[in-house]
Amino acid sequence: MTQRLSAGVTLVLGGARSGKSGFGEKLVENCGLQPVYLATGRALDSEMEARIGKHQLRRGSNWHMVEEPLDLAEALLRQSTPGRAVLVDCLTLWLTNLMMAKRDVGEACAGLLAGFGKLGGPVVFVSNEVGLGIVPQNAMAREFRDHAGEINQQVAAKADTVIFVAAGLPLILKPTSQSIGASQSIGAGQSIGEGA
Repeated sequence: MTQRLSAGVTLVLGGARSGKSGFGEKLVENCGLQPVYLATGRALDSEMEARIGKHQLRRGSNWHMVEEPLDLAEALLRQSTPGRAVLVDCLTLWLTNLMMAKRDVGEACAGLLAGFGKLGGPVVFVSNEVGLGIVPQNAMAREFRDHAGEINQQVAAKADTVIFVAAGLPLILKPTSQSIGASQSIGAGQSIGEGA
């Protein structure tokens, strides 16, 4: 099944090396609009330089490249215009940059979300799902995990489409044909939609 890019906001989540960036890139490339790559990462060491280089080779030269490690909301509004589809890769690197610069993460996230109604074209956000593992040992890592979870939840709540990628395979989380309210649960042996 081929996933098509929705006209609004799409959030692509996944773990490290899950295929989420490549999946997001394909969504943008296949939509027929001018692809814009809005990179939040910075090459601060040789490992990151190698990762960035690998991503650049995979994408090719037809992408318009913009780098913005901190002021994502402003850059996104400038780049999201009719005729363009923007890939933001990624929210968790943006979070790292905000924390290292001692910026107010809540304020920055609120500014990003406030701009969603002003976007001129489709936007795909890529983000790491970091809350599936063990509780980090140090306070900064726990703070990062908590912020990442909150950002992902807030973006997912406003996004038109949310996709989780594991082992290179997409699982569509939103929209769904059925939804489960917070007060509902699925008992053993039941599937979604069956009564308790």
